[in-house]
Amino acid sequence: MTTTIIGFPRIGEQRELKYATEKYFRNEINEEELVAFGKELREKHWQLIKASGITIIPSNDFSFYDTTLDTSFLFNLIPASLEATKLSEFERYFAIARGYQGEKGDIKARPMKKWFNTNYHYIVPKIEKKTKIQLKGSKIFDEYLEAKQLGIETQPVLLGPFTLLQLCEFEVGVDRKAISEALIEAYKEVFTRLSELGAISIQLDEPGLVKDLTVDEIKEFELTYQQLLANKNIQVLLQTYFGDVRDVYQTLIDLPIDAIGLDFVEGIQNQALVQQNFPQDKILYAGVVNGKNIWRNNYQKTQALLRSLNVSNLVLTTSCSLLHVPFTTENESFPKEIKQHFSFAKEKLRELTDLDTILKDEATEQQLLNRQLFETERFVQNQALVEKIAQLTVDDFTRKPIFSQRETLQKARFQLPVLPTTTIGSFPQTKEVKQTRAKFNRKELSQVEYDDFVAAQINDWLAWQESIGLDILVHGEFERNDMVEYFGQNLSGYLFSQNGWVQSYGTRGVKPPIIWGDVEREQAITVKWSKYAQGQTDKIVKGMLTGPVTILNWSFPREDISLKESTYQIALAIQEEVLDLEANGIKMIQIDEAALREKLPLRKSDWSKEYLDWAIPAFRLVHSKVQPETQIHTHMCYSEFTDIIPAIDQMDADVISFEASRSNLEILDELQRQNFKTQVGPGVYDIHSPRVPTVEEIKETIQTILTKVPIEKVWINPDCGLKTRGIPETRASLANMTEAARSVREEL
Repeated sequence: MTTTIIGFPRIGEQRELKYATEKYFRNEINEEELVAFGKELREKHWQLIKASGITIIPSNDFSFYDTTLDTSFLFNLIPASLEATKLSEFERYFAIARGYQGEKGDIKARPMKKWFNTNYHYIVPKIEKKTKIQLKGSKIFDEYLEAKQLGIETQPVLLGPFTLLQLCEFEVGVDRKAISEALIEAYKEVFTRLSELGAISIQLDEPGLVKDLTVDEIKEFELTYQQLLANKNIQVLLQTYFGDVRDVYQTLIDLPIDAIGLDFVEGIQNQALVQQNFPQDKILYAGVVNGKNIWRNNYQKTQALLRSLNVSNLVLTTSCSLLHVPFTTENESFPKEIKQHFSFAKEKLRELTDLDTILKDEATEQQLLNRQLFETERFVQNQALVEKIAQLTVDDFTRKPIFSQRETLQKARFQLPVLPTTTIGSFPQTKEVKQTRAKFNRKELSQVEYDDFVAAQINDWLAWQESIGLDILVHGEFERNDMVEYFGQNLSGYLFSQNGWVQSYGTRGVKPPIIWGDVEREQAITVKWSKYAQGQTDKIVKGMLTGPVTILNWSFPREDISLKESTYQIALAIQEEVLDLEANGIKMIQIDEAALREKLPLRKSDWSKEYLDWAIPAFRLVHSKVQPETQIHTHMCYSEFTDIIPAIDQMDADVISFEASRSNLEILDELQRQNFKTQVGPGVYDIHSPRVPTVEEIKETIQTILTKVPIEKVWINPDCGLKTRGIPETRASLANMTEAARSVREEL
């Protein structure tokens, strides 16, 4: 039997790619040095995969920033605005991702959105009327040849044309049919070039096929592939993941595709589809090792699943790219009895080869050890917590009085000007902040010394916020390493890795904690520093919390209980924190749900029964018991929210801030259509770019907002938290934001 993976983590075992790329951003190394480093890292990963026994090794799954952005450059989907700059091709690549402001031009970054239902983010391609689609880049060919020169035959990976067009933003007036035809020809050129170089096959990723598809979309997919596969000169694997292909399965198996990749972890219905009918002349790439979670594979269950498929031409693979899990458990210090339950990217390679061996010979040592592992009880369940959740009633999820009455009470209490200004919560986590926290964790600083440092940071930033005239202040979160890990460290049931980093976007990595057992709050989490900050100023300082859905979605969740039950456990813990903050004089409390959409099923038909019917109540459970005058804020970012606006309104927060600047405030039109009742803070500038917006730019954005949302409902804030930005750009941008808001107030 054959084994493969859909993709491998590119950030490196110790986040080497992050550090090298950021050196390039700081001009500490040049383009040639960064390119050379990337080549070394790719070789290291190919050799590792080969040594593990994987038989089909992918190439072109590496990226300096984002593979969708790589695909845009491959086919010349580049904004015309870049032509007016003096940037090199490599500089243009990063300018689209991060923005650029300097002597070579002024470029705003392209929008960044969630990659389907993951915590990875892609750069949204744009097709303009001036776009001329053509095969322009060479990355896919260069990396195939790199591996070949090492004696490693790879299967190049490329985002498929159907999904690529789904992800694109189209300028008004673009002829989509002409674009599709040009793109098909460009893909055919890729096939030809790879074939000429000696490639046997190509993997085309089409995760867009696991979503709800209209009749027209299915026809578009079918026509695209009929044209693409006509007279093909290379074997084609069409790879799907993140769900099932129920809408398009018959079309898929009828096409002249050599191999079809299906996800049997999230795509549960794929099993029945294959059992009913799978052509014997095609190869099935069976995604049976979970590419999104870190728990060991149950070999007995997987073995039963594979045998039930009754397919002779079978390749074992992961459910999706291993980009979404950490590199290896070898760098972790968990006790053996705990570590044995975990499988990161490198270990999942071994799981695939184990399964291959087991399917040939059931009586293996690996099979025996795996069975013993799953027969072992991990922990004792907290029965009191189980009963507490079972006894929740409708009243526990309902805040009183209704929003309109609370809004009146809060306006009277706070007496804020129109267009009140604030930030989302965090301020720059400078090198000094990180080093000081590390020293404290290593016990090189006493609690008093560390507290003095954090207090000084808070005092400095509070004074600065007051000096520029912000209306609602934040304490800056200098004591927090991460918006999820910080909370998890104060909750029972959580474990933390030392090196479990996963790429979120570009050079940004996150280290998701692991939900190991039942979750309860062990002690107050944020009260100390929120209370301290409020005591230093007469202005209101928001309390800052992470919401239960985001804590769940940005953790590696348990697989032995439902996501709903796990989230309700977290919600009850955060509810205690909310009430503690209120009791200690915090009048505004922001409960961030940045990742609300992340586990939303990709099919709308599954939204309510599988997610929204418990995710939205989980948020309401957190704040349902606060006083009417306490103002509850929440924040959402990184995603498209226009199609779940009614559900967001049902969260019953008092103020909701959205990431909006990179999407040209499109969400506001939907808010208007849906008669959204909650007060809103659409982000007025992009914090994921080092570029500093001018006062006039922000004024124009505010004026646009006011054409769509009543002025009494509008708050002014950046897109997101500012922890990843530098101090100079943060202060310049916020000063311009408050000046713009002040200027618009005066004009009104």
